[in-house]
Amino acid sequence: MQTMWFDACIFDLDGVIVDTAKYHFLAWKRLADMLDIPFSEKENEKLKGVSRLASLEIILELSGKKYTDSEKAKFAEMKNTWYVEFVSRMTPSEILPGAIELLTDLKSHGIKTAIGSASKNTLLILEKIRIKDLFDTVTDGNMVKSAKPDPEIFLVTASILNVKPEKCIVFEDSVAGIKAAHKAGMYGIGVGNKEILIEADYVINDLSEMSFLKLTALKTINQ
Repeated sequence: MQTMWFDACIFDLDGVIVDTAKYHFLAWKRLADMLDIPFSEKENEKLKGVSRLASLEIILELSGKKYTDSEKAKFAEMKNTWYVEFVSRMTPSEILPGAIELLTDLKSHGIKTAIGSASKNTLLILEKIRIKDLFDTVTDGNMVKSAKPDPEIFLVTASILNVKPEKCIVFEDSVAGIKAAHKAGMYGIGVGNKEILIEADYVINDLSEMSFLKLTALKTINQ
């Protein structure tokens, strides 16, 4: 049997498996409006792949005001409450194109699959869209201390899977996520805009453009 150059695929959740970015935006927008902070889709781009508290800091900086730690904790909890209200209504119809097909394809060829997401609501979302069983493990924001571009979440995931980092492929829609993948010594596939994800090893529009066979050929394509 031919030795594969990869043994596992790690997927970010938001923007790769499902599009919860719209719900994050609506929740952050509600908070920003409450605090009279200008916040649009443009500012929201800076929050992709960033933890909740780090995202809050980015938004509060736009106000030019100082807030106490207790106020920040309250704001973060308010945002999360609103966000959970949105995602609690999610259904399998919100799974992005090609996700189920790729995951099924990979598992049929013995490739391990995992989620590596900064979201602390990852398990709730996977429960709502009913695909948790397609992953060998799930690593989320409740299990790590450092946010992307720190590689911690991917290194922890690889350790749980018992797979060497260099044998992992990461699917990410954010610049911070691709940076984290590379810092972990992993191959980073960007999902989204090629002009934004310029540091990715390879870029696709969505998971429908990828398969097990295409992944096996990537090393040859990039050589």
